Amino acid sequence: MINGIINVYKEKGYTSHDVVAKLRGILKQKKIGHTGTLDPDAEGVLPVCLGKATKVCELLTEKDKVYEAVLLLGKTTDTQDMTGTVLSEKDVTCSPKQVQTVLKMFEGVQMQVPPMYSALKVNGKKLCDLARAGIEVERKSREITVFSIQIIEIALPRVRIKFHCSKGTYIRTLCHDIGQTLGCGGCMESLLRTKAAGFELKDAVKLAKIEAQVRKVRENVSQRELVREDLKDLVKGTDCVFLQYPYSSVKTEFSKFLYNGNSLKPEWLTEWSKEYEQEILRLYDDNQSFAGIYQWDEKPQELKPIRIFME
Repeated sequence: MINGIINVYKEKGYTSHDVVAKLRGILKQKKIGHTGTLDPDAEGVLPVCLGKATKVCELLTEKDKVYEAVLLLGKTTDTQDMTGTVLSEKDVTCSPKQVQTVLKMFEGVQMQVPPMYSALKVNGKKLCDLARAGIEVERKSREITVFSIQIIEIALPRVRIKFHCSKGTYIRTLCHDIGQTLGCGGCMESLLRTKAAGFELKDAVKLAKIEAQVRKVRENVSQRELVREDLKDLVKGTDCVFLQYPYSSVKTEFSKFLYNGNSLKPEWLTEWSKEYEQEILRLYDDNQSFAGIYQWDEKPQELKPIRIFME
């Protein structure tokens, strides 16, 4: 089984679930999960976790993200993007300076009402399914943070914008709300995710390239199951998302405690510092295989496992 993370470039026309299904077929393994839904018409970075790395899916989904979007002013739709039915069209009379002023208003912590055309569930039903059936339900607003908004280009009625935002932010809704504030309406014309959980667009790989590379590797190995080392330039180790934490490894004679998922005493490690008591610690076995992340527990004076991967 392959354990690790692939930075997939999700292309238009695929859902995030389509990408996972495709990879299951390419890699011949079932244990695969993505780290944050992208709409079918959106493109860009989609980190996909394989094998034991699926344990970090939830952690990566929580991370902030960066997008490039094109806001088309003067047009509103029921989906808040170009896939929907046009609800209104107005002349765009605002100036570039007014656009800049309004965009600055959308930076910071704010409440956002999720759109009806979204995968969120209410009483067990997806909002998008309800919307397609002509049913609109009340949605609770959620707190989001837009860390920064950078204008890339203004060519009215279009504005190309870079958004750095927290998880759960709907760029479509931001585009809609910005248009409403400007008085002419607006919708999202295109969306490109350029960064998610530390993975960047420049390193993202399309499915066709992944498939070709896997096929080539299979031709050069026996009928055995593929492992990460066979695709090491494509699949990153699970520990790549924890490199901000200090590193240590367990001494050989105490490896069994590590493998059994036990709490660990600091003297069992090859490296220990009092500073580690304030940090999450990234731990490896004596063969430098990533084991998991641990945190200091003051009362028993031990390191307790937060997540164990044992690659």
